[in-house]
Amino acid sequence: MEITNKKRDLFIGFGLLALLFVVLIILEHTIRPTSILFTVLKKGAIYALVAVSMNLLNGFTGLFSLGQAGFMLLGAYTYAIFTIPLEARAQVYQYFDGGAIHFTLPVIVAMILAGLVAAFFAYLIGLPVLHLKSDYLAIATLGFAEILRAIFQWDKLGVITNGSNLLRKYPVFKSTTFYFAVSGICIAVIVLLINSTYGRAFKAIRDDEVAAEAMGINLAHHKRMAFTISSFFAGISGALLAMFQTTIQASQFKSAMTYEILLIVVIGGIGSVTGSCISSFLFIACSEWWLRFLDNANLNFTSVQILRPGFRKVVFSIVIMCIVLFYQKGIMGDKEFSIKGISGFFKKFKKK
Repeated sequence: MEITNKKRDLFIGFGLLALLFVVLIILEHTIRPTSILFTVLKKGAIYALVAVSMNLLNGFTGLFSLGQAGFMLLGAYTYAIFTIPLEARAQVYQYFDGGAIHFTLPVIVAMILAGLVAAFFAYLIGLPVLHLKSDYLAIATLGFAEILRAIFQWDKLGVITNGSNLLRKYPVFKSTTFYFAVSGICIAVIVLLINSTYGRAFKAIRDDEVAAEAMGINLAHHKRMAFTISSFFAGISGALLAMFQTTIQASQFKSAMTYEILLIVVIGGIGSVTGSCISSFLFIACSEWWLRFLDNANLNFTSVQILRPGFRKVVFSIVIMCIVLFYQKGIMGDKEFSIKGISGFFKKFKKK
């Protein structure tokens, strides 16, 4: 009976996913491409992926890392550098004689390479820093991201990174479905990992390192694995962000970006994949769309000018404070959005 219910929930889940993509395709054919709705959906999908990748570390493995912006930078630059068409390189690298890379890779290959480059650097940085714990690990990874941002703007590496200048003219996708498909596949892989034996080892390390080691779990190996895999998907999200923005520059990947991602994880619930996904779209919708009218000074109805440019950030900060105060475990806590949970909720509601 339980197996039958699981199969039913699985089919319903796949049906809902198919319905989501059908709705996206309909929206793309009925709403103008410049609509803010597509901006929110694309950016929300990108941030959902990077938030889930951070949650794999912070929520499921118990490693407090703040280096996601650095790994996104690696992914974004790797994708852009290896996909700029040969005929456009002289124009993009105009201050560096066309750059040092004189070949291009297919988009999918470049995206995978973006993840691999981020994972490679994560492996190297993880060798010394993963022995640290808590705040010390956070400071070390944050410092790595800031150093990386400075190095990528160094003129000596301009033949590869274009220095402090923009990278542009690389292939981009305007379809919202593409961003959802890539993010969805990557998040599905992360969920499968969490539910595997490796995922259970990660959770054991999070709950009690001493007990996990006593059970035979290799702490260093599994921490390094979680750190590397998380960075791989952060690199892919960086490539998606490069496509979304159409231009890329190292100065965009500041520590504030990491704080935003961490905030999304906390709001959604540390240890909840669906919580990170839901909070990503809510965060982007509030910051980019729903509260934007608060910046319009022409909407003031009193002599006191309350509404002005930047006022939405004040209101948004207050909303976030209320969520953190009254929902200390986040929107979802450590629970997941499931068909079984929804049906159980409605059954309880009917009984009442």
